[in-house]
Amino acid sequence: MRKLLFVISTMLLGCCCWTSQAEIFTSISQMTDLVYTEKELVQSLNEYIKAEESKLATVKSWASKLEALTRVSTSDPEGYLAHPVNAYKMMKRLNSEWPELETLVLQNPSDGFISNMSIHRQYFPDEEDATGAAKALMRLQDTYQLDSEAFSRGKLPGLHTNALLTVDDCFDMGKTAYNDADYYHAVLWLQQALKQLDAGEEAVVSKANILDYLSYSVYQMGDLPRAIELTRRLVAIDPKHDRAGGNLRYFERLLMKQLHEMNQTYQPPSEEPIQLGTYSRPKDHLPEREAYEALCRGEGLQMNDARRSRLFCRYQDGKRNPRLLLKPMKEEDEWDSPHIVRYLEVLSHQEIEKIKELAKPRLARATVRDPKTGVLTTANYRVSKSAWLESEDDDVIQRVNQRIEDITGLTVDTAELLQVANYGVGGQYEPHYDFSRKDEPDAFKRLGTGNRVATFLNYMSDVAAGGATVFPDFGAAIWPRKGTAVFWYNLFRSGEGDYRTRHAACPVLVGSKWVSNKWIHERGQEFRRPCGLTEVD
Repeated sequence: MRKLLFVISTMLLGCCCWTSQAEIFTSISQMTDLVYTEKELVQSLNEYIKAEESKLATVKSWASKLEALTRVSTSDPEGYLAHPVNAYKMMKRLNSEWPELETLVLQNPSDGFISNMSIHRQYFPDEEDATGAAKALMRLQDTYQLDSEAFSRGKLPGLHTNALLTVDDCFDMGKTAYNDADYYHAVLWLQQALKQLDAGEEAVVSKANILDYLSYSVYQMGDLPRAIELTRRLVAIDPKHDRAGGNLRYFERLLMKQLHEMNQTYQPPSEEPIQLGTYSRPKDHLPEREAYEALCRGEGLQMNDARRSRLFCRYQDGKRNPRLLLKPMKEEDEWDSPHIVRYLEVLSHQEIEKIKELAKPRLARATVRDPKTGVLTTANYRVSKSAWLESEDDDVIQRVNQRIEDITGLTVDTAELLQVANYGVGGQYEPHYDFSRKDEPDAFKRLGTGNRVATFLNYMSDVAAGGATVFPDFGAAIWPRKGTAVFWYNLFRSGEGDYRTRHAACPVLVGSKWVSNKWIHERGQEFRRPCGLTEVD
């Protein structure tokens, strides 16, 4: 029955499904496998190089010996062959030794390396993964307001590394955005590529190629004066460029027309380099985008002295639950209304490692349910990999489920399976509700367990930077702390949804974020959490 509930839940809610090899970048756990794969390939490559060098050394030795011999034989061929030993040895060389040399030359030491490559290639990231990783960097750039140079030079908040981006890397980032008609990010990265190239850094990509993409992207951002200036630079470098001359004339005519219509005079473009803030970032589907990203950066928090004075910590024994009497849980208030609490030392290190071990083979790109079609699909606003674990998988899952029931006082018999998620490069889950809204009345109908009444979220890792759980409606940010868990109710006692609980998982800037969560449903809670007297009790 539990497995049936899991299958139906997955079909209806879009929490997770098995996906193709694509989207490797969404999980740090699976990306670590690629690190070892690459190491093995490097070892294989070194073995190939040694084999080639050994083969070449043998051939060189043959060539040197034969060169000396032919110098003698060609100086007096008849005299050389007059000696019977020389005649015999030449016959022998041409009959057997040269064919042996031919066989040696035809040997291909690359066979082992190619075979190894073929075995591992099925696990390689594909074009979608590479594009996704580039977009993840852009997502981090936006959320944490990092300019392209900070990324290029490895200067992330609280972290300076030797992980640098070259001119060609920056150009590829810009081109990825350009191909997606994302001219805002295309400009930022192409400008960085041009800046590094102008500073003397060597690159495969040409300055003309960068200027070609950059000038058109700037034009798309509505900055005609700067587009004209960049196109003039391109024409100066490559007067015969296919598009440059035509683009320049078009941009100039368009600018003159605009100035005439607005009765303005020409103003030369700013000499300031293009950087973060030069152009406005286009609006997207998310109304609370600015508030959400500010909270991810630790800005706009609504915590103040008055609210802080209403927050307490306590020992919680689950209303004298026998399993918690001798070792009650340490409970801390994170927010007063809606009430959000954090429990300390919920999971041990050993339990966390076991849960991760169970989840890793099952991790698949997390999906969401399309509200219009009901079809499970991946979405840019949820970037992680997840797996589902049930009590029968291991005793540790049974213990964790029982512990959640003991702590919350709510039955987990009607809850969904334990969902484990790993957030990789730029991994996030944009603002969403855990409960179904009134416009989705049938979301949990087939389960027969009611709506999601509460969320219990375990943090299974510390995160070096980013990765907070934020609530844009009331300005709260909760930061991951390994072994702790946070809990809140999604519904009022009346069964009405608490729309204040719309929340998000901020992109992981540095590190790997592991969480597991239990969505607890209404059915079975009738006497554990009785209805209140008003709609918002």
